[in-house]
Amino acid sequence: MRRLSLCLFALMALPATAHASEDEQLWTTTSATVKLSDHWRLQQEIVARFSNDRNGLYEIESNTLVGYKLDKQVTVWAGYTHDPQYNSGDFTVMEHRVREQVTVDNILKLGPVSVSARMRMEQRWREGIDGTAWRLRPYVKLTMPFKEGGKTALILSHESFIDLNKTNFQRVQGEERMRNLIAITTPLAKNVNAEIGYLHQHGFRPDADDSNDNVASLSLSFSF
Repeated sequence: MRRLSLCLFALMALPATAHASEDEQLWTTTSATVKLSDHWRLQQEIVARFSNDRNGLYEIESNTLVGYKLDKQVTVWAGYTHDPQYNSGDFTVMEHRVREQVTVDNILKLGPVSVSARMRMEQRWREGIDGTAWRLRPYVKLTMPFKEGGKTALILSHESFIDLNKTNFQRVQGEERMRNLIAITTPLAKNVNAEIGYLHQHGFRPDADDSNDNVASLSLSFSF
């Protein structure tokens, strides 16, 4: 367990050693998941992102997903993302996405640590710009309760963004960015959960300095 933790922290820290531009950001997420039946789920998520370099709000990501639970661990999802983007308070571009994903909860137990994973595929369009951008987003999360049977836990997660083609707005083919998160999650009420943490987003830019975003991440999730 100790070796696994050290390896993960080393992986999270590695991109920061490269020469890169820096930005400080705040991301807030609110999500609600509704159990429609034993198998069907409906999820709505709103993510607002704020940037120091872009002078405030720069993105409002609205994700609507319908999920079908295959068994206790595996759920398949499909949905749509409405994603207006801004700079210094001014609207810049509208992005639309179709999203498909498979989530696997508690795929592995390593002592007190549970491992979950997700594989997400996205097709993206931007209004006024030609081309469909295809992107794959593998994600893994480790959850370790602070005490046995407790709901408050430490979370470590990693997500890679792998661009499968190039368009006028998707200019890297291969890994374009990665996100590494360390956070604490805790229940606030029976159906309400909060998460607060630090996220590091590293962007790979072949013809310029890589980018580093230091993000304060705040999330609130509801389940019904």
